[in-house]
Amino acid sequence: MSEAAEEAAESARGREVWIEKYRPQSLGDVKGHEHITERLASYIERNDLPHLLFAGPAGVGKTTSAVAIAKELYGDDWRENFLELNASDQRGIDVVRDRIKNFARSSFGGHDYRVIFLDEADALTSDAQSALRRTMEQFSNNTRFVLSCNYSSQIIDPIQSRCAVFRFSPLADEAVAAQVREIAAAEGIEITDDGVEALVYAADGDMRKAINGLQAAAVMDDTVDEEAVFAITATARPEEIREMVELALDGDFAQSRARLDTLLTDVGIAGGDIVDQLHRSVWEFDLTDREAVRLMDRIGEADYRITAGANEQVQLEALLASLSLDDE
Repeated sequence: MSEAAEEAAESARGREVWIEKYRPQSLGDVKGHEHITERLASYIERNDLPHLLFAGPAGVGKTTSAVAIAKELYGDDWRENFLELNASDQRGIDVVRDRIKNFARSSFGGHDYRVIFLDEADALTSDAQSALRRTMEQFSNNTRFVLSCNYSSQIIDPIQSRCAVFRFSPLADEAVAAQVREIAAAEGIEITDDGVEALVYAADGDMRKAINGLQAAAVMDDTVDEEAVFAITATARPEEIREMVELALDGDFAQSRARLDTLLTDVGIAGGDIVDQLHRSVWEFDLTDREAVRLMDRIGEADYRITAGANEQVQLEALLASLSLDDE
């Protein structure tokens, strides 16, 4: 290969999205949920796949597992026998009446059933879910449904009772770190131990977030370290969050507010993300039980108000001010 061709190939590799490039192709490649993938593999081995409901946060392997099931069932023909729909984009009853029913009715050869994967099924309206329940009954002889959602409580009971429910928890730190190191080695990227730890912390169990962070940080410098990761992911260091809270608990509201302003304005971290980091870090702080309870109470109140549309900075400052007051 000529030098120009090699450079073009290298450039093309650099433009690839790593979350797709390194997406597991089989259930055995899915990391962190071996207890789930083993059960799914047994269904495929017996050719006895029930309707499935995958529940859990983003980036933990729900969509990957659904696609892997199709690839193992149908091989190279998986695209012709697998329909993927995103319910958050098409959440009305028409998508059930039209696209899903048309796919379920259509002919197919060589397979006992086809698979319909409905991502973010908790976004479906109640009428659409009722229609989906009837469709699952009508076409159960030749169609299997795989539903994915963040909150299974948003799925109506008649659908849940027709599915084998699998709950995907956030991925363990070890699984995320192993995947990050594997990708870094494959891409020839030098990554430090503290860089891996920073990616694991920023991802918080979300593999997509970890891989995207790695790819973005790798573009910035030849070596991916802690500083590069926190900069590219707009994540506060745990010690910065800890210092801000401890200053407030010590009664130094002015300095605590200054730390918050730095995170919001200079670093550019969203208020909701700071609330999430506070929540994750409560039990890592050197706090008494009373202080931890006070902090959790204020975090819950601030999170609710920010979610309801209140000003992020005002709510976070109010949180720190309440911690600065002496409740003793």
